[in-house]
Formats: sequence, structure tokens, C-alpha cells
Amino acid sequence: MFEAGSIFAIARVIDAILSPIMGYITDNFGNTWLGRKFGRRRFFLLISSPLMLLYGALWVTDMGYWYYLGTYLTIELLSAMVLVPWETLSSEMTNRFSERTRLSGVRLMFSALGSFLAVSVPGVIMAYTGKDNAITYTLTGVIFSVIYCVAVFITWLTTWEAKDIQPKEDVAQHSARQGSLKAHLKYLFVDLASSFKIKAFRQHLLIYICSFTAMDAFLAVFTYFVIYGLKQDASLASLLLSNMMFMSIPGTFIFMMLLGRFNMTPSNALRISYLSIAAVFVFLFAVYLWQWQVPTLLFSAVFLFLGIVRAGLFYIPWNIYSFIPDIDEMVTCKRREGIFAGVMVLTRKSSVAIAIFMIGIVLQESGFVKGNGAQPESAINAIVGLMVFVTTALLAASFWLTFKFKLTQRSHKLLIKEVARRKLGGTARGCDAETRGVIKDLTGYEYDEVWGA
Repeated sequence: MFEAGSIFAIARVIDAILSPIMGYITDNFGNTWLGRKFGRRRFFLLISSPLMLLYGALWVTDMGYWYYLGTYLTIELLSAMVLVPWETLSSEMTNRFSERTRLSGVRLMFSALGSFLAVSVPGVIMAYTGKDNAITYTLTGVIFSVIYCVAVFITWLTTWEAKDIQPKEDVAQHSARQGSLKAHLKYLFVDLASSFKIKAFRQHLLIYICSFTAMDAFLAVFTYFVIYGLKQDASLASLLLSNMMFMSIPGTFIFMMLLGRFNMTPSNALRISYLSIAAVFVFLFAVYLWQWQVPTLLFSAVFLFLGIVRAGLFYIPWNIYSFIPDIDEMVTCKRREGIFAGVMVLTRKSSVAIAIFMIGIVLQESGFVKGNGAQPESAINAIVGLMVFVTTALLAASFWLTFKFKLTQRSHKLLIKEVARRKLGGTARGCDAETRGVIKDLTGYEYDEVWGA
């Protein structure tokens, strides 16, 4: 058990630093011969596609500790090589708000489909081979290796990168970055730190962390809430969560339409999601408080609804992310999608680890003992508090932040227009008052302080 735990612990630490490093590499890879020929993002998808077959090696039985550690760390590296470039592609492929919205929506719908396959395929295999048979896991690993390989190759084949006019400032900055490993490490930390200077990104990151952590807390204790709070069987919890997950794809499509066809602002769409999720939590708290006997059909309907509105909570922050590099470009004159993707992945993985750790401490201190048929009142109160009040508080924080976040389809269009004007040699004096106000709201800087000033 110690060796198995150490593999996951080491991999988590390594994984925490791989994403921002990978982001920095892809941002600057266009300066190399390979980057110019194959693309600074898509090159890594191309070389990662056949390497995905290594995933199957993780499930080979009767190997030693160092084999499994090395294989697992290799898979984590491959994951970073795919995820970071993959998350930048919607920004690379178009600068139109509606098109990026659709690209982000389709990306997350396929992600939801992948999650569904990850849950369902092993179950189908186990039905034929048995869950205690080692071949079950080896066969599962081989199948997913092939799926990953094909999916990454199709992504490389059907995507493209921006070929726009690069500002003159980039040329000098690129040449300054050619140097030793020490120099690159310095610029890596500089880029990471400077990403937090963008006002919209700071706001977005807080919305993202609070929203996702709220759902982490909910999922971590929901089964306990059903068993010990509602005094129902664990099968009900499984059914309700399955209903919620089932609606991920249609829910994402609905919010994609709200942002695209119906021109709703990201902030308004997020508020709809938060208020709807909070309403479900109030319902669950009322069921617990008054011990209502709710028909399974009604419970299922509530969680189908929760699945739809929860999809907005996941989709909208990742859709917003694709516009952050445009805001950053107005300040730095550089395209740094990779750095922002790296920071997003780093904060997500760090926040979920911290959240699960803190939830474990709270449950332990409350007297909760996993597997017991009954729990003390203090443990039940802790479960209810985490699932209802902590999650609602985090959603309330995100709800408040949406009023500060000013990115809309209109403001993005003005920003893109101004970036294009400056790339073509336009001067600061040619910027109108409305655009200056938009740039101040999004970047946090006065107009005279942006565009490499």
C-alpha cells in the first residue's frame, strides 16, 4: 500500500509543475524549426498520438515498483503534452466569439462522452471477464490506449493554428529568450507571475476555483448525505449521480446555445447556473430537515435538471478561458495561450487536492468513521454542512464575482478590433473612448499602459 500511495503522491507533485512548463514550451516552440514546420501546439499532439499506446503498459501485471512509477510518470507527461495544447486550440483556430463558444462546447461534450466511456466500458468488460480477473484491467488499458491514440490523431488532423500578423515587439522578445536553461526558467516564472496581472484572468480564476471546488465538495459527501442524512440506500445515490452525469452533454449544448445563438453574456449564464444549483441544494436540505419521503421519480427529475445546470458551471469557465489570451495580448503583445492553460490546469489540480484533503480532515474531526452503519450526530451535521452550506457559500462567492467580470461578445469584438489595428501600425491616439474603457475593464490597465508600454 505504501508503494502504491507513493507512486500517486510523486506523480501528483510532478504533475503540478508539468502543466505550466508545458504551457511555456508551447508558447515559445514556434521559434524553433519544428515549431515553424508543424505548429507550436499541434506538433505535440502529433508526436503524442502514437505514444498514447504506452497507456496500455500501465496495466501489465507482476512488474516491479520502478516500472510502475516510471510508467505512471510517463503517462502524466503525455497527459500534459496533450491537454495543454488541446486547451489552447479554440483560441488558435478563430478569434470570433461565437465560433470559439461552439468549439469550446463541442470540446467539453466530447470530454463528457469520454468520461461516460471511462465508466461504462470497464463495466461491460467485467461482465465477461470478471472484476477479479487481471486481464480485465489489461484489456481495458489496451482499449483506451487505442481510443486515445485515434482521438489525438484526429484532433491533430482536423485543427489548425493562427497565422496572423505578429507584432514587431515579439521579435525582440523572442530573441531575448534564446539562452540557457536558467534563462528559460527565469522567463517561465516571469510569465507565470505576469499572468496574474491581467484583471479578467484573476477574476476568472477565482470564479473557476470557487465553482469547481463547490462541486468537488458536493460530490465528495453526497453519497454519505443520502445514506446517513436521508437514511436511504447507496443505490439511490448512484442512480441520482448517474442521472446528473447523463445530462452533461445536452446541458453543455443548452449553455452553448445561450452564449452563441441567444447572445447571453457569460456572467448572466453563470448566474443562471449558480441560482439553479443553489435551488437544488435548498431542496435537498429541506428533504433532510423535514425528512420528506420523496418519490424516486421526482428525485431523478431534480437530478436531471441539476445535470443540465451543472454543465453550465463546467462549460462557461473553460469557454471564458479561451478569450483570456486576447486580453493578455493587448497588454503584452504576445500570444500566451499555453501559460494560461498551464495555470488553469495547475490551479484546478491543486484546488481539488486541497479540497479533498480538507473535507477528509473535517469528517475525521467530526467523528465520521467510513463503513459504519451509523454515524454520530456531529458527523451527520458535518456532512450536511459541507454539502449544503460550504458549497452554497462558494457558489455565492462566484455569483458575486460575475458582476465584476466584464467580458461580453461586444467587449471582445472591440478588443479584437483594437489588437488588429495596433498590429497593422495604428497609434494609441487612434483608439476611441469606448474601446479604452473596455480595455481598462478587462486588463485592469489604463490604455497608455498596454501594448507593451
